[in-house]
Amino acid sequence: MEKAYLEKALGDLINTSPGNYITRETALRPDLAGMRIFDEPLIGYAAAGDPYFAELKKPGIIGSHFMAPREWLDSAETVIALFLPFTEQVKAANRKNPDWPADEWLHARIEGQAFQNTVCRHAIDLLKGQGFAASAPMIDSRFSQTSPVTADKNEQGYYTSNWSERHAAYVCGLGTFGLSKGLITRRGIAGRYISFITSARFEPDQRPYTGVYDYCSRCGACVRNCPAKAISLETGKSHPLCSAFVESTRKKHAPRYGCGKCQVAVPCESGIPLPLFS
Repeated sequence: MEKAYLEKALGDLINTSPGNYITRETALRPDLAGMRIFDEPLIGYAAAGDPYFAELKKPGIIGSHFMAPREWLDSAETVIALFLPFTEQVKAANRKNPDWPADEWLHARIEGQAFQNTVCRHAIDLLKGQGFAASAPMIDSRFSQTSPVTADKNEQGYYTSNWSERHAAYVCGLGTFGLSKGLITRRGIAGRYISFITSARFEPDQRPYTGVYDYCSRCGACVRNCPAKAISLETGKSHPLCSAFVESTRKKHAPRYGCGKCQVAVPCESGIPLPLFS
């Protein structure tokens, strides 16, 4: 299978699928019916045997519970990651109130997740239809967001899973991390990630960076934006504080929840920020 064929098929799905648009039945406000969630994706490729996947098993990165590509799929040759940027409508709405997520953002987080799962299933069907094995950890029954390190939600180590979409995207050359632990791509940080693993062999992309935080200017905008005070220049992001705030939004908007203030009104919202010089 050629990259161009796969990428066109995924792009067509994202552009035309009803799942990428808010329906009248689910819209939190009448004017949100028809809102598009994601723009066209960025797509990156990595070899399933890339040594960086083994690095993710180390304590302090993810841990030994991280499952490498060939633990998900024995015949794995390639990992494919997608960054799905949020549309300008979603981002602009979430810039308005610095203290609470916009309805548009809540839709993008929840209906957006449902559409991400649709894209994963479509990609798997597409690859299998061409005779290749394929798996998407996000929708695999083995996927676990429960950390074996600790059951205490007040500990940083609780917030790990056995696969990381952001780390997969990093390995695939899509971007590097910021203080908020989001991934900064050439289309910015405001969006979502998916990945899938296949026995199809695609040429890996060259990573245009060497450091985990190369695209972060450490400007501090995400620190100032965070309503939970969960980010600092000194220690990065506190997952327990972030999670507690997001849970408070769920109590008000269940089944929806979200925040995203560290992804909007920041220099990396829609691109790679210029480096800061002293």
